Amino acid sequence: MADKKAPAAGWPVANGEYVVGNPESCVAVITLGSHGLDQAAIDAGAAISGPCHTENLGIEKVVANYISNPNIRFMVIAGSEVQGHITGQCIKALYENGIGDDGGIIGAKGAIPFMENVGKEPVGRLQTQVVECIDLIDVEDKGKIADAIKNCISKDPGAFEEDPMVIELEGGAAAAGDEEGGLMIEGIPTVAEPDIESIKSLNEALDYKVGLMTRDLGLASGVQTETVTGLMYGSVFAIALIAVPIALKFLMG
Repeated sequence: MADKKAPAAGWPVANGEYVVGNPESCVAVITLGSHGLDQAAIDAGAAISGPCHTENLGIEKVVANYISNPNIRFMVIAGSEVQGHITGQCIKALYENGIGDDGGIIGAKGAIPFMENVGKEPVGRLQTQVVECIDLIDVEDKGKIADAIKNCISKDPGAFEEDPMVIELEGGAAAAGDEEGGLMIEGIPTVAEPDIESIKSLNEALDYKVGLMTRDLGLASGVQTETVTGLMYGSVFAIALIAVPIALKFLMG
């Protein structure tokens, strides 16, 4: 049996929309823009599986989660390509070419393929730790994806010799053991925890503004009503001023 290592505490260290399987598995799966493939990948033996929509922060989270688990040695890119972002091609380019001095992914065709929080060292670690990148971009066939996962498992070389590498993304999203940014339960996609206090404050502010708008509308309506009434009385008075002298002149012959 291949040698295994413990991943970083709190792995996966970066919050995201993924499903977690056996952390000792050698395979990680990216399902790009597709939905409904992740649990099938986990059932086939993957350590982690989830979509990746953006060619910058999304890929940074992938890197953070993979290099913090030395057991991950294969990366399967499957699912429908994300239009505009072209995330699948960008991930392949990152693995094959790395990044330049400006953080840009060399050879990537996405809209903004730049690594702001991930430097050359973590990217180099990914390139060394992952021994093979399996290109199944635009493949949504669960059977084909499962076969690729099982094939990788049959070639498991064991855990990478170095300890987990933990990098901190913007806002500490990838700090080891940081669980404040989301909920992670094995076998269930993670979601961000709602900021209840911020939501309450926003609701209160909205209620206040709606109250002001209602009051202003009421005042405006009242002013408009008084204006119309005044115009009516003024018109009647003006007509009377003109009509009375004419009537008197007519009566007096």
